[in-house]
Amino acid sequence: MDRFAAALQRRFEIDLRALAAFRIALGLLIILDLLNRTRDFHDFHTDAGILPIKALYSDYSDVYSLHALSGEAWVQALLFLIAGAFALAMIFGYRTRFVTIVSWLLLMSLHIRNPMVLNGGDALLRLLVFWGIFLPLGERWSIDAREVDRSRSTVASEATMAVLLQVFLMYATNAIHKYRSDTWMDGEAVLYIFQADHLTILFGNVLADQFMLLRLFTYAWLVCIFASPLLILLTGYPRAALATAFAGMHVGMFLTLRIDLFPLISLAGLLLFYPPVVWDRVDALADRFGIASPLRGRLEWLQRTVPRLPSPSVSNPSIPKIASLGRGVFLSVVPAVFLLLILFSNAAAVDYTEVPDPGEEILDTTKTDQSWRMFAPEPTSNARWLVAPGELENGSEVDALNGGEVTWDRPPSVEQTYESSRWRKYLLNMRYASNENHRSYSANYLCERWNAEHETNIESVTIYGLTDLAEPYDDEQDIARFKLIEYDCSGDFVQDSA
Repeated sequence: MDRFAAALQRRFEIDLRALAAFRIALGLLIILDLLNRTRDFHDFHTDAGILPIKALYSDYSDVYSLHALSGEAWVQALLFLIAGAFALAMIFGYRTRFVTIVSWLLLMSLHIRNPMVLNGGDALLRLLVFWGIFLPLGERWSIDAREVDRSRSTVASEATMAVLLQVFLMYATNAIHKYRSDTWMDGEAVLYIFQADHLTILFGNVLADQFMLLRLFTYAWLVCIFASPLLILLTGYPRAALATAFAGMHVGMFLTLRIDLFPLISLAGLLLFYPPVVWDRVDALADRFGIASPLRGRLEWLQRTVPRLPSPSVSNPSIPKIASLGRGVFLSVVPAVFLLLILFSNAAAVDYTEVPDPGEEILDTTKTDQSWRMFAPEPTSNARWLVAPGELENGSEVDALNGGEVTWDRPPSVEQTYESSRWRKYLLNMRYASNENHRSYSANYLCERWNAEHETNIESVTIYGLTDLAEPYDDEQDIARFKLIEYDCSGDFVQDSA
Protein backbone atom coordinates (compact mmCIF):
# COMPACT_ATOMS: atom_id res chain seq x y z
CA MET A 1 0.00 0.00 0.00
CA ASP A 2 2.85 2.38 0.81
CA ARG A 3 4.41 1.67 -2.58
CA PHE A 4 1.10 2.44 -4.29
CA ALA A 5 0.72 5.71 -2.36
CA ALA A 6 4.29 6.70 -3.24
CA ALA A 7 3.72 5.87 -6.92
CA LEU A 8 0.48 7.87 -6.90
CA GLN A 9 2.22 10.83 -5.29
CA ARG A 10 5.02 10.80 -7.87
CA ARG A 11 2.50 11.01 -10.67
CA PHE A 12 0.41 13.80 -9.19
CA GLU A 13 3.04 15.95 -7.52
CA ILE A 14 3.98 19.22 -9.20
CA ASP A 15 7.22 21.14 -8.81
CA LEU A 16 6.64 24.52 -7.16
CA ARG A 17 8.67 26.18 -9.93
CA ALA A 18 6.28 24.66 -12.48
CA LEU A 19 3.39 26.18 -10.53
CA ALA A 20 5.17 29.55 -10.52
CA ALA A 21 5.71 29.41 -14.29
CA PHE A 22 2.07 28.34 -14.67
CA ARG A 23 0.94 31.34 -12.59
CA ILE A 24 2.99 33.77 -14.65
CA ALA A 25 1.71 32.23 -17.88
CA LEU A 26 -1.93 32.52 -16.75
CA GLY A 27 -1.48 36.17 -15.82
CA LEU A 28 0.16 36.95 -19.14
CA LEU A 29 -2.54 35.08 -21.04
CA ILE A 30 -5.33 36.98 -19.30
CA ILE A 31 -3.67 40.28 -20.21
CA LEU A 32 -3.05 39.10 -23.77
CA ASP A 33 -6.68 38.02 -24.06
CA LEU A 34 -7.88 41.41 -22.82
CA LEU A 35 -5.62 43.23 -25.27
CA ASN A 36 -6.82 40.98 -28.07
CA ARG A 37 -10.44 41.74 -27.19
CA THR A 38 -9.85 45.50 -27.37
CA ARG A 39 -9.74 45.14 -31.18
CA ASP A 40 -13.48 44.42 -31.07
CA PHE A 41 -14.19 46.24 -27.81
CA HIS A 42 -17.26 48.20 -28.89
CA ASP A 43 -18.50 45.45 -31.23
CA PHE A 44 -18.83 42.68 -28.64
CA HIS A 45 -18.87 44.31 -25.21
CA THR A 46 -21.04 47.44 -25.37
CA ASP A 47 -24.58 48.41 -26.30
CA ALA A 48 -23.20 50.08 -29.41
CA GLY A 49 -22.14 46.66 -30.66
CA ILE A 50 -23.70 43.55 -32.08
CA LEU A 51 -25.12 42.15 -28.83
CA PRO A 52 -26.63 44.90 -26.66
CA ILE A 53 -27.59 43.94 -23.14
CA LYS A 54 -31.32 43.77 -23.98
CA ALA A 55 -30.51 41.08 -26.56
CA LEU A 56 -28.24 39.22 -24.14
CA TYR A 57 -30.96 39.01 -21.48
CA SER A 58 -33.52 38.07 -24.11
CA ASP A 59 -31.53 35.11 -25.42
CA TYR A 60 -29.87 33.80 -22.26
CA SER A 61 -31.84 33.10 -19.11
CA ASP A 62 -28.95 32.88 -16.62
CA VAL A 63 -26.92 36.06 -16.96
CA TYR A 64 -24.91 36.69 -13.80
CA SER A 65 -22.19 38.95 -15.11
CA LEU A 66 -20.69 42.23 -13.94
CA HIS A 67 -20.11 43.02 -17.60
CA ALA A 68 -23.86 42.79 -18.21
CA LEU A 69 -24.77 45.41 -15.61
CA SER A 70 -24.17 48.20 -18.08
CA GLY A 71 -23.60 48.52 -21.80
CA GLU A 72 -21.68 51.77 -21.45
CA ALA A 73 -18.19 51.69 -22.91
CA TRP A 74 -16.59 53.31 -19.85
CA VAL A 75 -17.98 50.59 -17.56
CA GLN A 76 -16.57 47.86 -19.79
CA ALA A 77 -13.23 49.67 -20.05
CA LEU A 78 -13.07 49.95 -16.25
CA LEU A 79 -13.74 46.22 -15.87
CA PHE A 80 -11.03 45.47 -18.43
CA LEU A 81 -8.56 47.62 -16.49
CA ILE A 82 -9.48 45.97 -13.18
CA ALA A 83 -9.06 42.50 -14.69
CA GLY A 84 -5.70 43.54 -16.12
CA ALA A 85 -4.55 44.87 -12.74
CA PHE A 86 -5.43 41.62 -10.99
CA ALA A 87 -3.73 39.61 -13.73
CA LEU A 88 -0.61 41.74 -13.23
CA ALA A 89 -0.73 41.01 -9.51
CA MET A 90 -0.98 37.31 -10.39
CA ILE A 91 2.15 37.55 -12.53
CA PHE A 92 4.12 39.02 -9.63
CA GLY A 93 2.53 36.67 -7.12
CA TYR A 94 1.05 39.28 -4.78
CA ARG A 95 -1.87 38.08 -2.65
CA THR A 96 -1.89 35.23 -5.12
CA ARG A 97 -4.90 33.21 -4.05
CA PHE A 98 -7.11 36.28 -3.68
CA VAL A 99 -6.17 37.74 -7.07
CA THR A 100 -6.62 34.33 -8.70
CA ILE A 101 -10.17 34.08 -7.32
CA VAL A 102 -11.00 37.59 -8.54
CA SER A 103 -9.39 36.91 -11.94
CA TRP A 104 -11.50 33.79 -12.36
CA LEU A 105 -14.70 35.63 -11.43
CA LEU A 106 -13.93 38.48 -13.84
CA LEU A 107 -13.01 36.03 -16.60
CA MET A 108 -16.25 34.10 -16.12
CA SER A 109 -18.19 37.38 -16.11
CA LEU A 110 -16.51 38.46 -19.36
CA HIS A 111 -17.33 35.13 -21.03
CA ILE A 112 -21.00 35.31 -20.00
CA ARG A 113 -21.27 38.79 -21.58
CA ASN A 114 -21.04 37.34 -25.10
CA PRO A 115 -21.05 33.51 -25.33
CA MET A 116 -21.21 33.62 -29.14
CA VAL A 117 -17.54 34.62 -29.50
CA LEU A 118 -16.09 31.96 -27.19
CA ASN A 119 -13.88 29.07 -28.28
CA GLY A 120 -12.12 26.08 -26.76
CA GLY A 121 -9.23 28.26 -25.63
CA ASP A 122 -11.58 30.43 -23.57
CA ALA A 123 -12.98 27.35 -21.82
CA LEU A 124 -9.50 25.98 -21.10
CA LEU A 125 -8.20 29.30 -19.75
CA ARG A 126 -11.23 29.65 -17.50
CA LEU A 127 -10.73 26.11 -16.16
CA LEU A 128 -7.00 26.50 -15.57
CA VAL A 129 -7.54 29.73 -13.64
CA PHE A 130 -10.27 27.97 -11.64
CA TRP A 131 -7.95 25.14 -10.63
CA GLY A 132 -5.25 27.70 -9.84
CA ILE A 133 -7.41 28.93 -6.95
CA PHE A 134 -6.65 25.72 -5.04
CA LEU A 135 -2.93 25.49 -5.87
CA PRO A 136 0.02 27.10 -4.04
CA LEU A 137 0.88 29.30 -7.01
CA GLY A 138 2.70 31.87 -4.90
CA GLU A 139 5.34 29.74 -3.17
CA ARG A 140 8.08 30.42 -5.72
CA TRP A 141 9.15 33.35 -7.91
CA SER A 142 6.67 35.68 -6.21
CA ILE A 143 6.24 38.50 -3.74
CA ASP A 144 4.24 36.15 -1.53
CA ALA A 145 7.24 33.80 -1.33
CA ARG A 146 8.76 36.08 1.35
CA GLU A 147 6.19 34.60 3.77
CA VAL A 148 6.68 30.97 2.73
CA ASP A 149 8.57 28.15 4.40
CA ARG A 150 10.86 26.89 1.60
CA SER A 151 11.32 23.41 3.04
CA ARG A 152 9.29 21.72 0.30
CA SER A 153 10.02 21.77 -3.42
CA THR A 154 6.99 19.85 -4.72
CA VAL A 155 3.35 19.56 -3.74
CA ALA A 156 0.84 16.73 -4.17
CA SER A 157 -2.80 17.29 -3.30
CA GLU A 158 -6.34 16.91 -4.55
CA ALA A 159 -5.85 20.14 -6.50
CA THR A 160 -2.66 18.99 -8.24
CA MET A 161 -4.40 15.75 -9.17
CA ALA A 162 -7.37 17.72 -10.51
CA VAL A 163 -5.41 20.16 -12.67
CA LEU A 164 -3.22 17.44 -14.19
CA LEU A 165 -6.26 15.30 -14.92
CA GLN A 166 -8.01 18.34 -16.39
CA VAL A 167 -5.33 18.75 -19.06
CA PHE A 168 -5.28 14.99 -19.69
CA LEU A 169 -9.09 14.86 -19.98
CA MET A 170 -9.08 17.58 -22.61
CA TYR A 171 -6.86 15.42 -24.81
CA ALA A 172 -8.50 12.09 -23.95
CA THR A 173 -12.08 13.28 -24.53
CA ASN A 174 -11.06 14.87 -27.81
CA ALA A 175 -9.32 11.61 -28.76
CA ILE A 176 -12.55 9.65 -28.25
CA HIS A 177 -14.46 12.12 -30.42
CA LYS A 178 -11.84 11.80 -33.16
CA TYR A 179 -11.75 8.00 -32.90
CA ARG A 180 -15.42 7.99 -33.93
CA SER A 181 -14.65 9.90 -37.11
CA ASP A 182 -13.70 8.12 -40.35
CA THR A 183 -12.08 11.32 -41.61
CA TRP A 184 -9.67 11.38 -38.70
CA MET A 185 -8.96 7.67 -38.61
CA ASP A 186 -8.32 7.64 -42.38
CA GLY A 187 -5.67 10.34 -41.95
CA GLU A 188 -7.53 12.97 -43.99
CA ALA A 189 -8.69 15.35 -41.23
CA VAL A 190 -5.87 17.92 -41.12
CA LEU A 191 -5.86 17.97 -44.92
CA TYR A 192 -9.56 18.91 -44.85
CA ILE A 193 -9.07 21.49 -42.10
CA PHE A 194 -6.40 23.30 -44.10
CA GLN A 195 -8.80 23.61 -47.05
CA ALA A 196 -11.05 25.77 -44.86
CA ASP A 197 -8.97 28.86 -45.45
CA HIS A 198 -11.03 30.98 -43.08
CA LEU A 199 -8.91 29.17 -40.48
CA THR A 200 -5.42 29.11 -41.98
CA ILE A 201 -2.75 31.76 -41.42
CA LEU A 202 1.02 32.13 -41.92
CA PHE A 203 2.49 28.70 -42.72
CA GLY A 204 -1.01 27.21 -42.95
CA ASN A 205 -1.58 28.92 -46.27
CA VAL A 206 1.71 27.47 -47.57
CA LEU A 207 1.00 23.93 -46.33
CA ALA A 208 -2.57 23.73 -47.64
CA ASP A 209 -1.44 22.00 -50.85
CA GLN A 210 1.02 19.60 -49.18
CA PHE A 211 -1.37 16.67 -48.90
CA MET A 212 1.14 14.01 -47.85
CA LEU A 213 2.60 16.24 -45.13
CA LEU A 214 -0.87 17.07 -43.82
CA ARG A 215 -1.72 13.36 -43.60
CA LEU A 216 1.45 12.88 -41.60
CA PHE A 217 0.40 15.68 -39.25
CA THR A 218 -3.00 14.00 -38.83
CA TYR A 219 -1.45 10.75 -37.68
CA ALA A 220 1.13 12.55 -35.53
CA TRP A 221 -1.61 14.38 -33.63
CA LEU A 222 -3.64 11.18 -33.25
CA VAL A 223 -0.60 9.42 -31.80
CA CYS A 224 -0.16 12.24 -29.30
CA ILE A 225 -3.74 12.39 -28.06
CA PHE A 226 -4.12 8.59 -27.95
CA ALA A 227 -0.93 8.53 -25.89
CA SER A 228 -2.26 11.20 -23.51
CA PRO A 229 -2.76 8.72 -20.60
CA LEU A 230 1.04 8.52 -20.50
CA LEU A 231 1.10 12.16 -19.40
CA ILE A 232 -0.23 10.82 -16.10
CA LEU A 233 1.48 7.42 -16.00
CA LEU A 234 5.02 8.52 -16.88
CA THR A 235 7.41 10.41 -14.61
CA GLY A 236 10.76 12.14 -14.99
CA TYR A 237 12.30 12.68 -18.41
CA PRO A 238 9.84 10.40 -20.29
CA ARG A 239 6.94 12.56 -19.09
CA ALA A 240 8.86 15.70 -20.05
CA ALA A 241 9.54 14.29 -23.52
CA LEU A 242 5.86 13.54 -24.10
CA ALA A 243 4.83 16.99 -22.82
CA THR A 244 7.35 18.51 -25.21
CA ALA A 245 5.85 16.54 -28.10
CA PHE A 246 2.43 17.99 -27.26
CA ALA A 247 3.99 21.44 -26.94
CA GLY A 248 5.57 21.11 -30.37
CA MET A 249 2.21 20.25 -31.92
CA HIS A 250 0.60 23.28 -30.28
CA VAL A 251 3.36 25.55 -31.57
CA GLY A 252 2.60 24.14 -35.03
CA MET A 253 -1.08 25.01 -34.56
CA PHE A 254 -0.19 28.54 -33.52
CA LEU A 255 1.84 29.06 -36.68
CA THR A 256 -0.73 27.61 -39.09
CA LEU A 257 -4.27 28.04 -37.75
CA ARG A 258 -6.22 31.07 -36.62
CA ILE A 259 -7.60 29.54 -33.44
CA ASP A 260 -6.88 32.47 -31.15
CA LEU A 261 -4.95 31.76 -27.92
CA PHE A 262 -5.82 28.07 -27.60
CA PRO A 263 -2.29 26.80 -28.47
CA LEU A 264 -0.67 29.19 -25.96
CA ILE A 265 -3.16 28.31 -23.23
CA SER A 266 -2.46 24.62 -23.84
CA LEU A 267 1.27 25.32 -23.47
CA ALA A 268 0.56 26.89 -20.07
CA GLY A 269 -1.23 23.72 -18.96
CA LEU A 270 1.63 21.53 -20.16
CA LEU A 271 4.12 23.41 -17.95
CA LEU A 272 2.69 21.49 -14.98
CA PHE A 273 3.88 18.15 -16.39
CA TYR A 274 7.58 19.06 -16.36
CA PRO A 275 9.24 17.31 -13.38
CA PRO A 276 11.89 18.66 -10.95
CA VAL A 277 14.79 17.33 -13.05
CA VAL A 278 13.75 19.65 -15.87
CA TRP A 279 13.38 22.69 -13.62
CA ASP A 280 16.79 21.93 -12.09
CA ARG A 281 18.24 22.14 -15.60
CA VAL A 282 16.34 25.38 -16.23
CA ASP A 283 17.83 26.86 -13.03
CA ALA A 284 21.32 25.75 -14.03
CA LEU A 285 20.97 27.27 -17.52
CA ALA A 286 19.63 30.52 -16.07
CA ASP A 287 22.66 30.74 -13.78
CA ARG A 288 25.09 29.89 -16.59
CA PHE A 289 23.75 32.61 -18.88
CA GLY A 290 23.58 35.23 -16.14
CA ILE A 291 19.78 35.50 -16.18
CA ALA A 292 18.99 34.20 -12.70
CA SER A 293 20.93 36.75 -10.64
CA PRO A 294 19.29 39.93 -12.08
CA LEU A 295 15.82 38.38 -11.87
CA ARG A 296 16.46 37.25 -8.31
CA GLY A 297 17.65 40.73 -7.40
CA ARG A 298 14.54 42.41 -8.82
CA LEU A 299 12.28 39.92 -7.06
CA GLU A 300 14.03 40.51 -3.73
CA TRP A 301 13.62 44.27 -4.26
CA LEU A 302 9.88 43.78 -4.83
CA GLN A 303 9.63 41.59 -1.74
CA ARG A 304 11.26 44.33 0.35
CA THR A 305 9.35 47.21 -1.26
CA VAL A 306 5.77 46.00 -1.67
CA PRO A 307 4.00 46.57 1.67
CA ARG A 308 2.69 43.67 3.67
CA LEU A 309 -0.98 43.79 4.50
CA PRO A 310 -1.53 43.83 8.27
CA SER A 311 -2.85 40.64 9.81
CA PRO A 312 -6.15 41.10 11.65
CA SER A 313 -5.90 40.93 15.44
CA VAL A 314 -7.94 38.07 16.87
CA SER A 315 -8.89 37.95 20.52
CA ASN A 316 -10.58 34.55 20.48
CA PRO A 317 -7.94 31.77 20.20
CA SER A 318 -10.42 29.36 18.60
CA ILE A 319 -10.91 31.55 15.52
CA PRO A 320 -7.50 30.74 13.95
CA LYS A 321 -8.22 27.04 14.40
CA ILE A 322 -11.60 27.37 12.72
CA ALA A 323 -10.05 29.40 9.90
CA SER A 324 -7.34 26.78 9.42
CA LEU A 325 -9.96 24.02 9.31
CA GLY A 326 -12.04 25.96 6.80
CA ARG A 327 -8.98 26.57 4.64
CA GLY A 328 -8.18 22.86 4.69
CA VAL A 329 -11.73 21.98 3.60
CA PHE A 330 -11.63 24.61 0.86
CA LEU A 331 -8.31 23.37 -0.54
CA SER A 332 -9.11 19.65 -0.41
CA VAL A 333 -12.85 18.95 -0.41
CA VAL A 334 -13.86 21.55 -3.02
CA PRO A 335 -11.32 20.44 -5.67
CA ALA A 336 -12.16 16.79 -4.94
CA VAL A 337 -15.86 17.45 -5.57
CA PHE A 338 -15.18 19.38 -8.77
CA LEU A 339 -12.77 16.69 -9.95
CA LEU A 340 -15.60 14.16 -9.66
CA LEU A 341 -17.92 16.52 -11.52
CA ILE A 342 -15.52 17.11 -14.42
CA LEU A 343 -14.99 13.36 -14.73
CA PHE A 344 -18.77 13.04 -15.12
CA SER A 345 -18.85 15.98 -17.53
CA ASN A 346 -16.20 14.52 -19.82
CA ALA A 347 -17.79 11.05 -19.68
CA ALA A 348 -21.14 12.61 -20.59
CA ALA A 349 -19.51 14.46 -23.49
CA VAL A 350 -18.69 11.11 -25.12
CA ASP A 351 -22.04 9.54 -24.17
CA TYR A 352 -20.66 7.20 -21.52
CA THR A 353 -22.96 8.50 -18.78
CA GLU A 354 -25.08 11.45 -17.72
CA VAL A 355 -24.28 14.12 -15.15
CA PRO A 356 -26.78 14.09 -12.24
CA ASP A 357 -29.02 17.17 -12.26
CA PRO A 358 -27.48 18.80 -9.15
CA GLY A 359 -24.02 18.31 -10.63
CA GLU A 360 -25.18 19.75 -13.95
CA GLU A 361 -26.39 22.87 -12.16
CA ILE A 362 -23.06 23.31 -10.36
CA LEU A 363 -21.08 22.83 -13.56
CA ASP A 364 -23.29 25.26 -15.46
CA THR A 365 -23.18 27.90 -12.72
CA THR A 366 -19.39 27.79 -12.43
CA LYS A 367 -18.90 27.35 -16.19
CA THR A 368 -16.82 24.21 -15.62
CA ASP A 369 -18.82 21.93 -17.92
CA GLN A 370 -16.81 20.71 -20.91
CA SER A 371 -16.98 18.62 -24.08
CA TRP A 372 -13.69 19.23 -26.02
CA ARG A 373 -15.01 18.74 -29.55
CA MET A 374 -12.25 20.75 -31.23
CA PHE A 375 -12.39 19.73 -34.92
CA ALA A 376 -14.25 16.58 -33.89
CA PRO A 377 -15.90 14.29 -34.57
CA GLU A 378 -15.97 15.73 -38.08
CA PRO A 379 -13.42 18.45 -38.86
CA THR A 380 -14.25 21.77 -40.48
CA SER A 381 -13.59 21.16 -44.14
CA ASN A 382 -15.23 23.92 -46.17
CA ALA A 383 -14.34 27.58 -46.53
CA ARG A 384 -17.24 29.69 -45.23
CA TRP A 385 -17.87 33.39 -45.54
CA LEU A 386 -20.72 35.91 -45.65
CA VAL A 387 -22.03 38.33 -48.24
CA ALA A 388 -24.41 41.09 -47.13
CA PRO A 389 -25.84 43.15 -49.98
CA GLY A 390 -27.59 46.25 -48.73
CA GLU A 391 -30.01 48.54 -50.53
CA LEU A 392 -29.39 52.25 -50.02
CA GLU A 393 -32.16 54.85 -49.92
CA ASN A 394 -31.09 56.01 -53.41
CA GLY A 395 -31.71 52.52 -54.77
CA SER A 396 -28.08 51.46 -55.25
CA GLU A 397 -26.60 48.26 -53.83
CA VAL A 398 -23.51 48.00 -51.61
CA ASP A 399 -21.66 45.38 -49.59
CA ALA A 400 -22.87 46.26 -46.08
CA LEU A 401 -20.35 43.94 -44.46
CA ASN A 402 -17.06 44.89 -46.11
CA GLY A 403 -17.94 47.99 -48.13
CA GLY A 404 -17.58 48.40 -51.89
CA GLU A 405 -19.38 46.39 -54.54
CA VAL A 406 -21.13 43.10 -53.84
CA THR A 407 -19.26 40.07 -55.18
CA TRP A 408 -20.30 36.43 -55.00
CA ASP A 409 -16.90 35.01 -55.95
CA ARG A 410 -14.81 33.16 -53.40
CA PRO A 411 -12.37 35.65 -51.87
CA PRO A 412 -8.65 35.05 -52.53
CA SER A 413 -8.25 34.64 -48.77
CA VAL A 414 -11.42 33.86 -46.85
CA GLU A 415 -9.58 34.39 -43.56
CA GLN A 416 -9.07 38.06 -44.39
CA THR A 417 -12.82 38.66 -44.77
CA TYR A 418 -13.12 38.42 -40.98
CA GLU A 419 -11.86 41.33 -38.91
CA SER A 420 -10.67 38.99 -36.14
CA SER A 421 -11.05 35.45 -34.89
CA ARG A 422 -13.83 36.65 -32.55
CA TRP A 423 -15.72 38.10 -35.51
CA ARG A 424 -15.28 34.86 -37.41
CA LYS A 425 -16.59 32.87 -34.46
CA TYR A 426 -19.63 35.10 -34.04
CA LEU A 427 -20.59 35.25 -37.71
CA LEU A 428 -20.16 31.51 -38.26
CA ASN A 429 -22.14 30.70 -35.11
CA MET A 430 -24.84 33.07 -36.34
CA ARG A 431 -25.43 30.76 -39.31
CA TYR A 432 -26.75 27.94 -37.09
CA ALA A 433 -30.53 27.64 -36.76
CA SER A 434 -30.27 27.65 -32.94
CA ASN A 435 -28.85 31.17 -33.13
CA GLU A 436 -31.58 32.59 -35.36
CA ASN A 437 -32.05 35.79 -33.33
CA HIS A 438 -28.41 36.65 -33.84
CA ARG A 439 -29.07 37.02 -37.54
CA SER A 440 -31.28 40.00 -36.67
CA TYR A 441 -28.65 41.34 -34.26
CA SER A 442 -26.01 41.09 -36.99
CA ALA A 443 -28.18 42.76 -39.63
CA ASN A 444 -29.22 45.51 -37.25
CA TYR A 445 -25.57 46.15 -36.39
CA LEU A 446 -24.67 46.41 -40.08
CA CYS A 447 -27.49 48.90 -40.62
CA GLU A 448 -26.47 51.08 -37.69
CA ARG A 449 -22.77 50.93 -38.53
CA TRP A 450 -23.34 51.89 -42.16
CA ASN A 451 -25.69 54.75 -41.32
CA ALA A 452 -23.28 56.12 -38.71
CA GLU A 453 -20.38 56.16 -41.18
CA HIS A 454 -22.09 57.26 -44.44
CA GLU A 455 -24.29 60.10 -45.60
CA THR A 456 -26.61 57.89 -47.66
CA ASN A 457 -28.51 55.59 -45.33
CA ILE A 458 -29.07 51.90 -45.90
CA GLU A 459 -32.70 50.73 -45.93
CA SER A 460 -32.38 46.94 -45.95
CA VAL A 461 -29.74 44.23 -45.64
CA THR A 462 -29.84 40.63 -46.78
CA ILE A 463 -27.24 38.32 -45.26
CA TYR A 464 -26.14 35.21 -47.16
CA GLY A 465 -23.93 32.41 -45.92
CA LEU A 466 -21.62 31.05 -48.62
CA THR A 467 -19.80 27.72 -48.45
CA ASP A 468 -17.36 26.19 -50.90
CA LEU A 469 -18.45 22.54 -50.88
CA ALA A 470 -15.58 21.37 -53.07
CA GLU A 471 -13.50 18.47 -51.70
CA PRO A 472 -9.71 18.88 -51.29
CA TYR A 473 -9.03 16.90 -54.48
CA ASP A 474 -11.59 18.77 -56.60
CA ASP A 475 -10.34 21.15 -59.26
CA GLU A 476 -13.52 23.24 -59.45
CA GLN A 477 -15.21 25.33 -56.79
CA ASP A 478 -18.70 24.33 -55.68
CA ILE A 479 -20.12 27.38 -53.95
CA ALA A 480 -23.48 27.09 -52.20
CA ARG A 481 -25.46 30.17 -51.16
CA PHE A 482 -27.88 30.25 -48.21
CA LYS A 483 -30.08 33.25 -47.43
CA LEU A 484 -29.95 33.78 -43.68
CA ILE A 485 -32.12 36.89 -43.23
CA GLU A 486 -33.68 39.74 -45.16
CA TYR A 487 -33.73 42.65 -42.72
CA ASP A 488 -35.62 45.95 -42.84
CA CYS A 489 -33.36 48.51 -41.15
CA SER A 490 -36.37 50.57 -40.02
CA GLY A 491 -38.33 47.57 -38.76
CA ASP A 492 -38.38 45.62 -35.49
CA PHE A 493 -35.12 44.81 -33.75
CA VAL A 494 -35.73 41.05 -34.14
CA GLN A 495 -37.22 39.94 -37.47
CA ASP A 496 -37.99 36.54 -38.95
CA SER A 497 -35.13 34.80 -40.71
CA ALA A 498 -35.30 33.76 -44.34
